Amino acid sequence: MTMNRRQVLQAGGAVALSCSSISTAFSQAKTPIKVGILHSLSGTMAISESALKETALMTIAQINAKGGVMGRPLEAVVVDPASNWPLFAEKARQLITQDKVSVVFGCWTSVSRKSVLPVFKELNHLLFYPVQYEGEELEKNVFYTGAAPNQQAIPATEYLMSKEGGAAKRFFLLGTDYVYPRTTNKILRAFLKSKGVAEKDIEEIYTPFGHADYQTIVANVKKFAGGGKTCVISTINGDSNVPFYKELGNAGLKAKDVPVVAFSVGEEELRGVDTKPLVGHLAAWNYFMSLKNPQNDAFIKMYKDWAVKAKLPNADKAVTNDPMEATYIGMHLWKQGVEKAKTTDIDPVIKAVEGQSIDAPCGFKVKMDEKNHHLHRPVFIGEVRADGQFNVVWRTKGPVRAQPWSPFIPGNDKKPDSPA
Repeated sequence: MTMNRRQVLQAGGAVALSCSSISTAFSQAKTPIKVGILHSLSGTMAISESALKETALMTIAQINAKGGVMGRPLEAVVVDPASNWPLFAEKARQLITQDKVSVVFGCWTSVSRKSVLPVFKELNHLLFYPVQYEGEELEKNVFYTGAAPNQQAIPATEYLMSKEGGAAKRFFLLGTDYVYPRTTNKILRAFLKSKGVAEKDIEEIYTPFGHADYQTIVANVKKFAGGGKTCVISTINGDSNVPFYKELGNAGLKAKDVPVVAFSVGEEELRGVDTKPLVGHLAAWNYFMSLKNPQNDAFIKMYKDWAVKAKLPNADKAVTNDPMEATYIGMHLWKQGVEKAKTTDIDPVIKAVEGQSIDAPCGFKVKMDEKNHHLHRPVFIGEVRADGQFNVVWRTKGPVRAQPWSPFIPGNDKKPDSPA
C-alpha cells in the first residue's frame, strides 16, 4: 500500500510523539524523589539533632546505592529550624509547598512536633518522627518511630523500684520546661501513686531550654535523698545535659547513692562529658550502640564510614544512638511503603507503611503497628560506662506494642486505637 505525503507526515508525527512520550516517561522515572530533613543544626538542640540529619543523609546514600526507590534516586532537602519552635512550622511549609518533598523526616522536641503538626494536617503531608515522646497523640499524618511512655518511661521507673534496680522509694523528676517532660511526669506521678508512693516522696523541677547552672538543683537532689532511697528521673533535653552531668560529678553524687535514669541522653550527648564520674547512672532506650548483633555491626560500620566520608567533627569518635536508629528504620519503612503503593502519593503511602517491618540494628524485627502508627520496639536499660557507652542491665524479651494513650491518664481508655 502506498502512502501519500500527508499520511507519511502524520505517521512520522505519531512516531515522534510516541518516542517523545516514552522519553518523557523515562525522564520522569529517573527524576529524583525529594525528601525533607527538618532538624535543628544550630541552637540548644543541635547537640542531639545534627546526628539525625547525618543519619538521614547516610541512609539516602545507602538507598540510592541500591537503586533508589522505584528506580528513582532520593534527593535530600535539608533545612535548619535552629531550635526555634515557630520556625519549624515555617520550614515544614517551605519543604512541602516550595521544595515539593514527598516526605519529611524530622523534629526532636515535642514542642517542635506540635508546631509542625497543623501544617502536615492542613496540607495532608507525611512526617516521620524519630524520638521518644510523651504519647497522648495519634495522627494520620505522622509515623512515630521513637518510644511512647510504656516503651521507655514506665519500664525504667519499674526497674528503679525493683530490688535489681535499687528499690527506690523517693523520686526526683527533673526536666526541661516543655510538653514532653511535663506530660511524661504527669503520667509517672499517676503511675507512682498507683504503686503506693506518697506525694511527699515525689519532687518535680523544671528548667528552661539551654539552662546551664545546676549547682542549686543538684544540692536539692542531695537534700531530698536524705529522706530515703532516692532516684532522679531526668527528662532534660539538649545541651543542658552537659552542665547537669558535670555538676553531678562535681557534687560527688554517685549512681550507687542516687541513680539518675535519663530518657534523652544517649551516646551522642555523652561525647561532650567526662563520663568517669557518671559510671553506673542509667539511660532507658530502645537501642544502644553496645548491642551485639550482625545488623548493629553493619549499622555502626556504615555510620563510622559516613562520618569519615562526610568529614564530620571528631569522626574517629563517631557514635550511634536510639534516635539515629529510629531515623534509619523510618526511612526504610517509608521506602518499603512507597514500593508497595507504587507511588509517592501521601494517602496510599500511609496505608502501605502500616504493618511494614524491618530487621533493625537493635537485633529485633520491628514493625510499624497496623493501627496506631507507632513502632513496636524492645526496651533496654543501660548503665553508663567510663568510655561513654552503656552496659545493658535489663531488657524486654522482644518488641513492645506502643500505648499512645497512657492508661494512667483518666479517660484514655475511651480514646481510639487508630487515627481518624
